[in-house]
Amino acid sequence: MAAFNYVAVDANGKQKKGTLEAANEAAARNSLKAEGLIPISVEIPNALNKDIEISIGKKVKARDLSVFCKQFESILHAGVTVIQALQMITDQVTNKYLKKALDQTRILVEKGESLADAMRAQEGIFPDMLLNMVEAGEASGSLETSFCRMAEQFEKDNKTQSMIKQALIYPIVLLVVVAGVVVLMLTYIIPQFKDTLEGAGMDLPAITKIVMAMSNGMIHWWWLVLIIIVAIVVTFRIWSKTESGAIIMGRVLLRIPLVGDLQIKSAAARLARTLSTLMASGIPMVDAISIVTKLMSNRIVQKVMEEARGEVERGTPLSVPLRDAGIFPPLLYNMAAIGEETGNMEEMLGHAADFYEEEVENATKAVTAIMEPVIIVLMAGVVVPIMLAIMAPMLSMYSAAENA
Repeated sequence: MAAFNYVAVDANGKQKKGTLEAANEAAARNSLKAEGLIPISVEIPNALNKDIEISIGKKVKARDLSVFCKQFESILHAGVTVIQALQMITDQVTNKYLKKALDQTRILVEKGESLADAMRAQEGIFPDMLLNMVEAGEASGSLETSFCRMAEQFEKDNKTQSMIKQALIYPIVLLVVVAGVVVLMLTYIIPQFKDTLEGAGMDLPAITKIVMAMSNGMIHWWWLVLIIIVAIVVTFRIWSKTESGAIIMGRVLLRIPLVGDLQIKSAAARLARTLSTLMASGIPMVDAISIVTKLMSNRIVQKVMEEARGEVERGTPLSVPLRDAGIFPPLLYNMAAIGEETGNMEEMLGHAADFYEEEVENATKAVTAIMEPVIIVLMAGVVVPIMLAIMAPMLSMYSAAENA
């Protein structure tokens, strides 16, 4: 079997592109015709015509998955078959990775695969949570409900992630501005005063000598400075992905005022919402905890959930390890305990998720509010000394000239 790139048109004259596997070109053309397509070109991918896909980070965002799940649920509710639904959504999707995955999923379903298995074959596209929900929905005959719940789940995730990203944008922009101002002063402004100050023959303050040395180094050794910065960033990223690095970073983030609070509330919101969604669809708690663990961004929280999974497997109620961890807020494990006592775990966790999602929004606003003055003070702390290093000897020089 070989892979073939194809360009074809359907009965409505709409052009379609994709990839399929076949024994040879003739078999590939016959396969396209069997699907009601008229092949225009069918060829084996090579260095010139193969798709080059470069991706940074996640290929499919939570927002894209939310829209996909909403569309799928609506189309299924109208009585359309799964294959037709996949075809209809594929034609509307704009994300090229999701589009290709849905097209391949449709082909596998047409061959007799279950929807969950066909989606699972698209590695790196659909999260485990969605795959498990689809599998549970197919088994129970409630596929529409599964997609409806996942649409809400992804929408909530997208809202939470967007709030956190928005909180980081302003500080990042300010830090970039600070760096730009410092580089401009060291490479352009300081050199203009350098000859004047050195030619005055006066004893320059230590801070002025330091700033001039920094300016000289930036002008003549900028490439070395750039290499050092890149090396530090790359080393830090590699280290932070190691087990020890992830643990240390997790602890540091949890101990930073406001930031740690935001991390905990965000983890509590995601834990409660995801567990509620999965358990409401009949997925066993142990499996649901495993899925939740993978969604946690902080390694310390992940370790807590891994230990909680082991405790639950041994018959311990979930609320106990959550309480004993000493990380999560009381409301979360108390609501879990009430759910365990009343047999209504998913509803209690849903209420907890609603509360903590609102708390994440408030915490995000608090972080943003405190970061603005902190960055401004940092900017002043960097720029003002550089200005004083130049202005102080200049003022001394002018005063000496007036007295003479």
